[in-house]
Amino acid sequence: MLETSARLLRLLSLLQTPREWSGAELAAHLEVDVRTVRRDIGKLRALGYPVDATVGSAGYRLGAGANLPPLLLDDEEAVAVAMGLRTAAGGTIAGIEESSLRALTKLERVLPSRLRHRLTALQQATVAVPDGGPRVEPDTLTAIAAAIRDQHRLRFDYRTHTGETSLRTTEPHRLVHHGRRWYLTAWDVDREDWRTYRVDRLTPRIPTGPRFTAREAPDPAAQVSRGVTTAPYRHHARLTLLAAAEQAAEVISPTVGVLEAIDANTCILHTGGDTLDAIAVYVATFGFEFRVIEPPELADHIREMAARLQRAAE
Repeated sequence: MLETSARLLRLLSLLQTPREWSGAELAAHLEVDVRTVRRDIGKLRALGYPVDATVGSAGYRLGAGANLPPLLLDDEEAVAVAMGLRTAAGGTIAGIEESSLRALTKLERVLPSRLRHRLTALQQATVAVPDGGPRVEPDTLTAIAAAIRDQHRLRFDYRTHTGETSLRTTEPHRLVHHGRRWYLTAWDVDREDWRTYRVDRLTPRIPTGPRFTAREAPDPAAQVSRGVTTAPYRHHARLTLLAAAEQAAEVISPTVGVLEAIDANTCILHTGGDTLDAIAVYVATFGFEFRVIEPPELADHIREMAARLQRAAE
């Protein structure tokens, strides 16, 4: 059984996970009885930690207090947080580089030597390519996330790729980070349809509201993938690939097309391009046998291209 001080730290660590713990569960993890857990909860409260008890279910969770409690991490969590902070220092969210480096410096200062060696090895073996994607303001992401959490309508000025600006009224659903960009999936109130918006092109209007009732929504990741791989292009195509979806995913980036598994040996690729030539040439480089489902003119185009290539080879 752990000594009292070590047990209190372990209890505080368990309560920091985003769930509710019953007294019996805490007792099992700490290898004590439920009465000892209740006494330890009282000690944490006396130290100023707001441990909330749920009426009826006898559950416990750590509530929000006036001060930030010490963050207790195991070895794997500490390394993951450190690498995440280093990545954030060069990411696509404007203005968080300095705060990320400050947090990383504080974390590295208190890491035990065994973890510092692991982290140093990871950092020395890793090379980060500067991200050239558009950057978004943290306040913009925070405003959107708060509207999603509170189910408040979100109005914002939106700039299209042609530079035109319009006011949009939406019921925000999810933020999606795809490739080098941030996207918002939302129900457009005026257009009565699900839409995808680039966060770097929108400016929220504050305050938000009124509240809305969440409606059944499409998968946000799939919605964004379809939006960035087909919607912006003049030509849309569906092709059957004679390869498993997992195998095709190793070659085809999510920014190029959406894969739909059919069986163990075939899948469907949804993609797009500004020209039929671009689609034909790109698909041919995947190294898989494929069949055109639509549009029919793509199949005609591929036959003409194949004939030209054959003549060139002769």
